[in-house]
Amino acid sequence: MEIKKKNEQFYIGDDPENPLAEMTIVLSGTKQLIIDHTKVSNQLRDQGVSDQLLAEVVQFARDKNLKIIPLCPFAKARMEKNKEHYIDVLIQNKELV
Repeated sequence: MEIKKKNEQFYIGDDPENPLAEMTIVLSGTKQLIIDHTKVSNQLRDQGVSDQLLAEVVQFARDKNLKIIPLCPFAKARMEKNKEHYIDVLIQNKELV
């Protein structure tokens, strides 16, 4: 599935206003971003789409040298469960600015 990016939205589908799946971020300063929302339509559920979106956001953060604050419950749970995969981008409390 092709993941597209528009502004602060990573999405799947033809219309960013009505995506089949999306993960949204908010840039916070110049060194961090917040993952604040993940949504996957019923037709794409149980296909690993949320993980694909997370991987895309993580790669974006790595490319831009940003740290991630995962406020979205899905992203937070996934990143905390697999900290070793995200240690380079997962913000630590001491790094909050």
